[in-house]
Amino acid sequence: MTDRITTMGQSLGYGASSAQRNKVLRNTYWLLALSLVPTVLGAWVGVATGITQSLGGIMGMVVFLAGAFGFIYAIEKTKNSAAGVPVLLGFTFFMGLMLSRLIGHVLGFRNGAELVFTAFGGTAGVFLVMASLASVIKRDLSGMGKWLFVGTIVLLVGGVINAFVGSTAGMMAMSMAAIGIFSAYMLYDIKQIIDGGETNYISATLALYLDIINVFQSLLALLGIFGGERD
Repeated sequence: MTDRITTMGQSLGYGASSAQRNKVLRNTYWLLALSLVPTVLGAWVGVATGITQSLGGIMGMVVFLAGAFGFIYAIEKTKNSAAGVPVLLGFTFFMGLMLSRLIGHVLGFRNGAELVFTAFGGTAGVFLVMASLASVIKRDLSGMGKWLFVGTIVLLVGGVINAFVGSTAGMMAMSMAAIGIFSAYMLYDIKQIIDGGETNYISATLALYLDIINVFQSLLALLGIFGGERD
């Protein structure tokens, strides 16, 4: 959630040709698919070793923020060089590790594996819907950016507060809000690529990856709260 803030404010490139836009979109989708491999690997390592189980509350947030912002800074610095893709894939491995605590918790339910696959399928469904909408909507959606940014800030503040409070109701409310906000971000980010507003496929992949990972973890959190079956 918080990482998405740093991807705002990138330069617009509406002068890009149709061929350039299609190339950026194609490369973004390929890299996005590739980025899921280290994510799954990181999640598996985290669940198998339990390395992130102690990272709860404030400590977990500090580690997450430090690692995430550090990686995103490095990605933005290397996005125009050959190092950009490996740095991005390193970030997705880190995100998999950070997700492993939630995934491990959900897998503790009797139907945990089913919940994880449901969250993955739901996220894929949201992405397909938003990608389809972006391809048919003709109007300029760039104005959505500032409102989505405000929503992300509100979620960040709410997440910090809830880290102290530890409210299940607060987590539910933020998860539902996050699903709405980052689903809209998917539409916005894909439309930016189609319209030529984003011309760097590494930056485009980073933005979409963050949208997807936030929707997935929010769906998984809700499924764990409402659908988790204890033995």
